Amino acid sequence: MSGSARHTVPVDVHLILRRDGLTGPEVLLSRRAGPVYATGLWHLPSGHLDPGEDMVAAVIREAREETGVLIAVEDVTAAVTVHHRPPRGTGSRIGVFFEVRRWSGLPRVREPDRCDGMGWYPLGALAEPMVAYCRAGLDAYRAGLPAAVHFQQPGDLIEFAPDAVDPTRLLAGPSADAMELPCLLREFAERTVGPITEAVDVSWARPGSRVWRITGSGGGTWYLKRHRAVGFHTREVAAYRMWAPTLGHHAPRLIAADTATRAVVITALAGRSPHGMVLDPAVEVRVQRELGRLAAALHHCAPDEPVSPDPASGKALRHLEAARPHLADGDEELVLAAARTYDGLPRPELVPTHGDLQYRNVLLADDGEVRLFDFERSEYATRTRDMVRLSDTWAGRPELRAAFLGGYGRPLTPTEVLRLDCEAAFDSVSGIAYGHSHHDPEVVERGRRTLRRLRAARRP
Repeated sequence: MSGSARHTVPVDVHLILRRDGLTGPEVLLSRRAGPVYATGLWHLPSGHLDPGEDMVAAVIREAREETGVLIAVEDVTAAVTVHHRPPRGTGSRIGVFFEVRRWSGLPRVREPDRCDGMGWYPLGALAEPMVAYCRAGLDAYRAGLPAAVHFQQPGDLIEFAPDAVDPTRLLAGPSADAMELPCLLREFAERTVGPITEAVDVSWARPGSRVWRITGSGGGTWYLKRHRAVGFHTREVAAYRMWAPTLGHHAPRLIAADTATRAVVITALAGRSPHGMVLDPAVEVRVQRELGRLAAALHHCAPDEPVSPDPASGKALRHLEAARPHLADGDEELVLAAARTYDGLPRPELVPTHGDLQYRNVLLADDGEVRLFDFERSEYATRTRDMVRLSDTWAGRPELRAAFLGGYGRPLTPTEVLRLDCEAAFDSVSGIAYGHSHHDPEVVERGRRTLRRLRAARRP
């Protein structure tokens, strides 16, 4: 380095308070007001570090002071770092953006002299006008990248301008290496199974949790999974501890769980996923019968929960708002009719469910045995909820439906038939809304296919 004085820059912290909205993820934004920099522009809750304060403590403090929400240290995760130079002055600064998905309290304006508006906005439709510095961080965050350089020139606008030259330079992280695990995950896994000699990323292409197949020095194989959110981690750990053991060797066994990294190590199961495969008709009948048997075992592994109000139809109507531009003629009327029908049904008892029972989460072993994995959506729900996505495979194949129900041990009651149709309609609009906002064409097409089937059958 040169002999000149050491270069220093201020450090800002920015809060990406994130929730699941009707059309996908949403973030909390506030509008600056009063005699402050960038007044009138939207921005994330943010601020500077106090002397001697660490970054995590700073973002928790700023959240409390500006929005009133309370955040625990363990719920703060690093998201993006931005090196920013504003259009005025010569100095640059470092902005560290933190993601938080769990908090307590209702966000509200706590500093009216500095903020005159606050609200939730979809990541794909951010408020305008927005501070360009903040937008650079959110652009990196939406792209799943860890950093950005945002050096503005004198005369550039403070606010983000869609039709202007964007100085943002997004930076990728280290190149993907199948042998490389994030440090904390490797430490957790090696505390659990010993030294790891191989780690292969086997995650699904769509965004979400990440999964590695890990091999130990003794040749043993396990799966290491990091959940994308605390809720998924909590549900899957609870299911593996309380419900999955009922399925015996037809489900993985939990080896260890770590709350700090939202990770689990589970046993490896042999088999291939039938997702996308063309199965021999006789083989598929056996698969469906076995899935019915496993679903019945899961549904009876713990006492039913008492009858409680079911928000399914209300959620469906909210998803309908987001899905409406993408629906075919007659779809909206069908979903509205389903909501009315559903609300008129007797309140169901709730049972332990897998939560996402479909071929994607099934393994078919060479000996014909069927196994289930991925319990991150497992929760108390209706019995028919576990049949919604699987019923997509029954279209035009009554023998598959009969095989599943044969394994389940009984036919559906007339009320359950109606409930299944309603929940299938609700799942369809949810999938169409989600698929369009997350660029997932498979989920969109499944939703459309189900709605066409229900319309053709004039159900529910």
